[in-house]
This record gives sequence, structure tokens and C-alpha cells, in this order.
Amino acid sequence: MAKKIEVGVIAPDFSLSDHNGVVHQLSDYRGDWVVLYFYPKDNTAVCTKQACAFRDQFEDFKDAGAVVIGISSDDQKSHRQFVEEYRLPFILLSDPNQLVRQKYGAKQLFGIVPSRVTFVISPEGIVKMVFNALFRDQEHVTKSLAIIKGVGNK
Repeated sequence: MAKKIEVGVIAPDFSLSDHNGVVHQLSDYRGDWVVLYFYPKDNTAVCTKQACAFRDQFEDFKDAGAVVIGISSDDQKSHRQFVEEYRLPFILLSDPNQLVRQKYGAKQLFGIVPSRVTFVISPEGIVKMVFNALFRDQEHVTKSLAIIKGVGNK
């Protein structure tokens, strides 16, 4: 069983493919703030609201020096359709076996529903925030941006 990732630890590296088949590693973004969010499924009500909230504030994240990365177990085709339909300007990664989700301790609720967990990772690779709330989609966005802006550029 994976150890729960907490504030203050070094974020575990990983390697996953995006909606276009491009492989991304967390270490590729060392030097940038990273908002890494795990969500249950493309094209579901709360997940769509969350993705659109990140989209709508994407420029604020970008201006603060942050990269936004969403991860679910959906395949590349599903991610591609989700990105195109909602014009998502950030990276969506496919974790089909939920290995990265497990590595981060972003467990399934009741063993069925994948949790919604957001990690804010500093440019040095240190976890600065962990927020776990299945139905508070907008809060994942506002809390992440507040952490980055509050600590940002120091």
C-alpha cells in the first residue's frame, strides 16, 4: 500500500502519457510550481466543472509560474475529446492502472469511486498543499492558486 503524501515531503516522480501520447515526468517541471490534481472521470458533472474552473483561471496559474496537470484513469482518446470539447489549455495524463494515483495515496472512496485530490508542488519539488474533497471542485482551484500566490516568487 502506498504511503500517503503529506505537506513537506518531496513529491514522487512519475512518467505518464498525455492526451496526445507525449510522455511527461514530474521532474520535467522542476523549477515551476505544479498543480497536480487527480480526478475521477472525464465528462462527468463535477469533473467537468473542476476542469473548466482550472481552464477559466489558467492564465492566473500561468502568470504565477504554475503548470496545471490533471490525472485520471481515462485513456488518451477520452482525454483528447475532453480537452477539445472544453478547450482545456493544460495537461491531462492517463494513469490507466492507477499506479501514480496509488503512489500519491489518492485512494478510491469506498473502494469504488476515485478520489479528487489536488497537490501543489513547489519549484523545488516539495508538496506545499494537499486538498482532498470529492464534491468541492472549485475549492481545488482557489486553494491551489492561493498557495502559489501566497508563497509564489519567494
